[in-house]
Amino acid sequence: MLKQNEPSFRESVDIMYNRAIALMDLSPGLAEKIRVCNATYTVRFGVRLRGRIETFTGYRSVHSEHMEPVKGGIRYASEVHQDEVEALAALMTYKCALVETPFGGSKGGLRIDPRQYEEHELEQITRRFAYELAKRDLINPAQNVPAPDMGTSEREMAWIADQYARMNTTDINARACVTGKPLNAGGIKGRVEATGRGVQYALREFFRHPDDVKVAKLSGSLDGKRVIVQGLGNVGYHAAKFLSEEDGALIVGVIERDGAVTNDNGLNVEELRQHIGQMGGVRDFPGATYHQDGAALLEAECDILIPAALEGVIHMGNAARIQAPLIIEAANGPITAGADEILKARGTVIIPDMYANAGGVTVSYFEWVKNLSHIRFGRMNRRNEEAHALMLVEELERLSSARELGWELSPDFKKHYLQGADELTLVRSGLDDTMRTAYQSMREVWQERADVPDLRTAAYIVAIDRVAASYRAKGL
Repeated sequence: MLKQNEPSFRESVDIMYNRAIALMDLSPGLAEKIRVCNATYTVRFGVRLRGRIETFTGYRSVHSEHMEPVKGGIRYASEVHQDEVEALAALMTYKCALVETPFGGSKGGLRIDPRQYEEHELEQITRRFAYELAKRDLINPAQNVPAPDMGTSEREMAWIADQYARMNTTDINARACVTGKPLNAGGIKGRVEATGRGVQYALREFFRHPDDVKVAKLSGSLDGKRVIVQGLGNVGYHAAKFLSEEDGALIVGVIERDGAVTNDNGLNVEELRQHIGQMGGVRDFPGATYHQDGAALLEAECDILIPAALEGVIHMGNAARIQAPLIIEAANGPITAGADEILKARGTVIIPDMYANAGGVTVSYFEWVKNLSHIRFGRMNRRNEEAHALMLVEELERLSSARELGWELSPDFKKHYLQGADELTLVRSGLDDTMRTAYQSMREVWQERADVPDLRTAAYIVAIDRVAASYRAKGL
């Protein structure tokens, strides 16, 4: 709940945008063109459910068409409204520009609590929503490509893709109308984990720069860092899982709807996820301390705080009590503009949402390319890579034997070296490269310009500059 005088989510995005614009040399006209949302379509449609007609309200906003198609998820939530969708669409524009995916920004939302409906009812509702959008080209592989967001998953994306294909029976690229689909419906390996994996890669890149780590009053690597995660949904779960299993981080706290659990020695993320699935919350999770006031754990002592659920959870009412020296925004807009000012004044380093959670749109881009090319990544070259590697290994072993050098290649080396890259390997490689390159682009602005106070402002400057360059190329 936002406090009095707290900026709304949309106002927060505009405030942060204006901070960056004040440090740039853009004409007022172009700055305003980039800021405003181009169009928002509101649809109200009826579906016959349980013997009566129920009316639903949905939105699809297009923020910027400096590049097409435009890209952005569709969320299902009872509190969805136009301002929120437009703010999210704006963030998508800047996010795509920052990580250099060739999309404009868009976002969609349906005002619905999906937990109140059976699966077959959700399918009816989703197909009708997709029909209303697709007939206006607000779902189209060349113009507007949705993806999953809060309250939706690959299941809903499969329904949308099938509905679009039914309406466009001769479109060979129909599967590219939406991303985040199941593998058997044209999806790509690594998409479900993509946003959480991107958070991991973002933190890895941050910790590769000792000067940046020092600004956050931290040192060393991710190994042993104490992490609190707010929201163990798809993004929070994967981020916590990868950080704990692969980087040695300790997930000391997890906040969910019904409270929070803590363990100073680290929580087992996989077991906690299963517990939430079975029990509907974190209460009674064995081997952990339960806290009924989950929001209070945002203020607990830790090294890294990962808000991975809703926007506005860190606001002017609690920002001064946040103890984490490093916050990475896995959710969209979890820190309000007012809270951002308070945290910045206290020296907290924030890795901003438009960068931190860009893993989803990055891998969505790979899926879109896969759908348009009609071939999975690695299919043409994987075995060729393996054959070339085998030739080298066999020659090295022959030379060793002929000259009696007395050495041999270790089995582990041979196993990994002889393995050609499959689709998942290539997706993770592409995501890692994207997150590294994007961080370096905003870090360069942050470190080299004395008037740029933080990574968020730097990210906006990089993104706005790229959008402006696209508009100038169009003659604006």
